[in-house]
Amino acid sequence: MSTYVWDYLPEYENEREDILGAVEKVFSSGRLVLAESVRGFEEEFAAYHGVAHCTGVDNGTNAIKLALEALGIGPGDEVVTVSNTAAPTVVAIDGAGATPVFVDVREDDFLMDVDRVEAAITPRTKCLLPVHLYGQCVDLAPLRALAERHGLALLEDCAQAHGARHHGVLAGTTGDAAAFSFYPTKVLGAYGDGGAVLTSRPEIDAELRKLRYYGMEKTYYTVQTPAHNSRLDEVQAEILRRKLPRLDAYVAGRREVARRYEEGLSDTALRLPRVAAGNDHVYYVYVVRHPRRDDIIERLKAYDIHLNISYPWPVHTMTGFAHLGYARGSLPVTEKLAGEIFSLPMYPSLSAGLQDKVIAALREVLASL
Repeated sequence: MSTYVWDYLPEYENEREDILGAVEKVFSSGRLVLAESVRGFEEEFAAYHGVAHCTGVDNGTNAIKLALEALGIGPGDEVVTVSNTAAPTVVAIDGAGATPVFVDVREDDFLMDVDRVEAAITPRTKCLLPVHLYGQCVDLAPLRALAERHGLALLEDCAQAHGARHHGVLAGTTGDAAAFSFYPTKVLGAYGDGGAVLTSRPEIDAELRKLRYYGMEKTYYTVQTPAHNSRLDEVQAEILRRKLPRLDAYVAGRREVARRYEEGLSDTALRLPRVAAGNDHVYYVYVVRHPRRDDIIERLKAYDIHLNISYPWPVHTMTGFAHLGYARGSLPVTEKLAGEIFSLPMYPSLSAGLQDKVIAALREVLASL
């Protein structure tokens, strides 16, 4: 049996009746756009986090882009973030018309090196955008202090950190706003695209609701500020409503998979994930490290195990962002990690048998290097 990093079919088998029930509820409701399911999910997702407002949007990329725009960030402004992230983080900054400015990450946990952020702040900086990467949180206390001292917005990228906590505080509840993705692979995933922005500031929420709806405030016929159609779909919202009460169980399942990897691989040459102090990791992906990463991935194919890399090309090295002017070697930790990290299969319905297969194959491959 082929083994991949992610597979939704076991979860669908377990939750099929509920998922199809969500589709039936929406299709028989008489309302297909921005109706009961979107409103209900927004209220329930906000309540889970203990914040006042949630605006559902069409995907996680637009969640970041619209959040930046709602915060008043656009052309001529700089946003400090990291290059070791999914490209959509930076695509969204570019889409808002702002300029991304990269700081390096820490070598032990791959998170933003917050000690480097202040040096990256210029008179054009308007926002700090930390990425809660792979399932654990950046330490936001020093970033919050920096933001307040320099008059900057703080926007959390929570696409990989649903349910993650730092010293008991949920990801998405510290910044001026927080962007989430519900892409199917996520800890809380839809059956298609989806996203949301959390905020406790009513003026940001009001702006987001205009921006996701062509820039219209109250009626379909009056545009306040020209924008695009970025609405969360009713079907995806209803599916997410039904999955949200299981979020903590999904996290528990991921942590059990991580525990078994730790148990089975801790005595090998792989460098396993390090949980930063104060963090409750949710293991969106289980990222390990080895200097012969490419050899390992290739040899595992003989066992019908197919892994991926999160992420093999740092954003600052991509052709599409060459205009930013970052030379090779400018972010040495990020670039070093890109040649060594890779992801093991991780999802809460991963069977013990498949996980044992991965562990055994890895041990054999590592012994043969």
